[in-house]
Amino acid sequence: MANVIISPEAEKDLKRIGDYIACESGSPKIALNIIRKMKTRIDELSEFPLIGKSLSSIIFVDTDYRFLGCGNYLAFYRFYNDDVFIDRIFHGRQDYISLLFGDLTNENDVY
Repeated sequence: MANVIISPEAEKDLKRIGDYIACESGSPKIALNIIRKMKTRIDELSEFPLIGKSLSSIIFVDTDYRFLGCGNYLAFYRFYNDDVFIDRIFHGRQDYISLLFGDLTNENDVY
C-alpha cells in the first residue's frame, strides 16, 4: 500500500476549489461533499498508484507526472517507491500544462 502525500500547494488548491464551489452554489454543504469525493478518489491511489494516466501520453514533454480525474478536476501526482505525491489539483478546463510547467514553447522550435 502506497503513502499518499498531499503537498501544501494541493491543499491550497482544495481549499480554493471548495471556496469557489461554496460561493457559486451558495451551499458550503455542496462544496464539502465535492471535496470529500475528490479526497476519496485521491485516496484510491494508495492501493492503485498507477490508475492515473501518464501526462507524457497527452503532451510532448518527458515527465513523470500522472493525473487522476476527480469529477471536473484533475489531481497531478508523481509515484516513487511507495509514495504518491499529489502536487497540484486543477479544474480540467484550466491551462494546467502552463500552470505545471510554465511556458514550454521555444522560439527555435520548428512546427
